[in-house]
Amino acid sequence: MASKNVELELVWLILAVVVGAYVFLSGFPKKINEWYYVVRLGKKKHSSLPPGDMGWPFIGNIVSFLRAFRSHDPDSFINNLVHRYGHTEIYKTSLFGNPSIIVCSPELCRKVLTEDELFEYGYPLSLNKLLGGERKSLHGVSKSEHRNLRKLLSSPINGHESLSIHIGYIEEIVVSSLEEWIHTNSIELLTELKKINFKVMTRILMGSADSISESMTNHYARLFQGLLSPLPINVPGFTFHRALQARKVLVNVIQAHLDERRCKNNDDPVPNIKTDVIDLLLEAKDEDGEKLDNELIVNLLLGFLLAGHETTAHAATWLTIYLHDHPEILQRVREEQVEIVTRRSSSQKGLTLNEIRQMEYLSKAIDETMRLCGMPLAIFRKATDDVYVNGYIIPKGWKVLVWNRAVHMNPEIYSNPKDFLPSRWDDHKPKAGSFIPFGAGSRTCPGADLSKIEMCIFIHYFLLNYRFERVNPKSPVVFPSPSPVDNCLARITKLPTP
Repeated sequence: MASKNVELELVWLILAVVVGAYVFLSGFPKKINEWYYVVRLGKKKHSSLPPGDMGWPFIGNIVSFLRAFRSHDPDSFINNLVHRYGHTEIYKTSLFGNPSIIVCSPELCRKVLTEDELFEYGYPLSLNKLLGGERKSLHGVSKSEHRNLRKLLSSPINGHESLSIHIGYIEEIVVSSLEEWIHTNSIELLTELKKINFKVMTRILMGSADSISESMTNHYARLFQGLLSPLPINVPGFTFHRALQARKVLVNVIQAHLDERRCKNNDDPVPNIKTDVIDLLLEAKDEDGEKLDNELIVNLLLGFLLAGHETTAHAATWLTIYLHDHPEILQRVREEQVEIVTRRSSSQKGLTLNEIRQMEYLSKAIDETMRLCGMPLAIFRKATDDVYVNGYIIPKGWKVLVWNRAVHMNPEIYSNPKDFLPSRWDDHKPKAGSFIPFGAGSRTCPGADLSKIEMCIFIHYFLLNYRFERVNPKSPVVFPSPSPVDNCLARITKLPTP
């Protein structure tokens, strides 16, 4: 009997040790991380922090973040915070190596995006390194220089006159590309749209659609994949390493073109109007009256090329998918395009900006697409001082993530938020901060209008002249940059001439 009791006690002891070890290993490191980021702020501050979980040392909550976005429920990351801590619409966490505050309500999102004196750019280390670092990019310059550069970079892609200039060659690129698609068995729609938008952006930025090889889109794809690397490790085999290698190739190509353009401008004795972004940057001066640093110009061109073709291509892909998944909506968009062509004079060739602005229903479909799967998933800022909102503190130096998707998928703001319903935009004026696919405030994406025009031109010619059939209509979707695993493999055929 005594022997059995000893054995039983030994079993219980082992079980207790195992349970104790599990509790220690699962809870203690998290407490260390909590202390490191939270408790040492001081009792007054840490007691005023929003609810949340700081996760594990070094990695924070990146594992649960990745798990959510690799599942079929990308909103589960935010939903878990809401389930655990309530509908506070502001939560503390640790992501991408930084203590962070997530904001999810229109009011808080608008505050963070519009109050520049309290919130500056705060992108992750991986993005800063890939786009030029803290000081040699648009994110790193002073506020006054940022305003000047933004105005300079925006001038060729905003306003009636500038946008009208771009329509003709966007049409040429779209029409020729569509004609090429029908001569292949199938295409990856996302990949092909990236090529179209890359040509458009190189034309606007560099002055020629052929100035940089199409093959550069592959390097940009690798660069894009590394922007939000959860582990920015520069070791072969890691996504971040591949992105850095891609950056080197792209920088060399852009630098070579920059040198060529600089020599050409120096050899041209006749002053002319500079309309290409590259020429404007070469002529621009900084706050001290000096020409812009060469490295800064390269990084600005690199960043604009990336943003301009990736985001628009993703949006156009999903717009095409949604329209063809909803035949009644597709038909209404097509009828609108037919009506526009019918109204024009026989002598007119091609679209005008006024006609594009008459595509009211298509514009609603674009907005609905941007709401459902706009990029990026969040906008990153950093608090420049302690900021108190809704009774909580955002500590100085902490990152602030404006979680677009949480706002756009909120059923209290958009009924049936997972449904594609362009009609929801009929006579709808979004509450400030409730529709932010391009950001808000002084740092709203300067290419928003150009992006919509590109999509309108593509859809116009595509729906009037071609038939679309997905090869794998149930292809899984990968996040956080939503895209079909097969890049929307599709067959494109030409419609009969009426």
